Amino acid sequence: MDPKIQSGVLAAFTADALALGAHWVYDVSLIKKRYGRLDYITAPEIAPFHKGKVKGSFTHYGDQMFLLLESLSNCSGFDPDDFATQWQAMFANYRGYMDTATKKTLAKFKDGKSPKTAGSDSTDLGGAARMVPLALFYADAPQIFIEYADLQTAMTHNHPQVRESARFFAAAAIEALKGADPVALLKAALKGLPEDAAISRLVVQGLDSVNAKTEQAISNFGQMCETQAALPGTIHLIAKYPDDLETALIENIMAGGDSSARGILCAFILGICNGMDAIPARWLDDMRETGRIRAMAGM
Repeated sequence: MDPKIQSGVLAAFTADALALGAHWVYDVSLIKKRYGRLDYITAPEIAPFHKGKVKGSFTHYGDQMFLLLESLSNCSGFDPDDFATQWQAMFANYRGYMDTATKKTLAKFKDGKSPKTAGSDSTDLGGAARMVPLALFYADAPQIFIEYADLQTAMTHNHPQVRESARFFAAAAIEALKGADPVALLKAALKGLPEDAAISRLVVQGLDSVNAKTEQAISNFGQMCETQAALPGTIHLIAKYPDDLETALIENIMAGGDSSARGILCAFILGICNGMDAIPARWLDDMRETGRIRAMAGM
């Protein structure tokens, strides 16, 4: 497997583990008061939606991303039916947070819908972020990678903006593998979007915000989960910190809100561009599943 993709995938998981401590805390003053500058992995002491999680574990986004990696590893590739079966089994006894997209999708599966028809109408970017592990198996087959990124997203988030986002970041990862710098690869992936793509404007907004302070930029876009807010925030992080994965992820946390979805996709792209050495060793040491991720990713 490509070492650049391996570093991108590992970075994405690390971003989610880092986000857990303050995920969905929208009051940035509360994060600063409790932690100062949150540059380390911690238990979700002030993140009410993740009570019961421990230091180094994942949010519900990361748990689903890890499940996808397990399914890919067990099946030697993407099997939508296996992933759907394992996904339903995980949430049958899940002790973490279950968002609206998950509840709606579970209800549709219960009504007999297939993985292609069970998706909710959620606009949350987290559905697209989950696709990251697919790159390990399909980065050398761009069209298949993009197709599967779309398909896995639609299983739970069957909304055009979320599906377009998944395809966009798959295309951006492919550009990153060609050696393009982060801003150039984002622009290349933007050119590849359909003319009527709803997310084009959001990508441009993120690129245009590069000179703004991150906390203010993300506040302006919105700290929320919805693609309308989270996508330009993610683009901002990639474009503003092209050579500094660590700072990008810390600033992401300090901006509050849905730092997991933004962080996963930002780390995926910057991890590919900057390599394994860009991921702080202390974060890898504190992430509970580092060893298993490395094993399944062939590291």
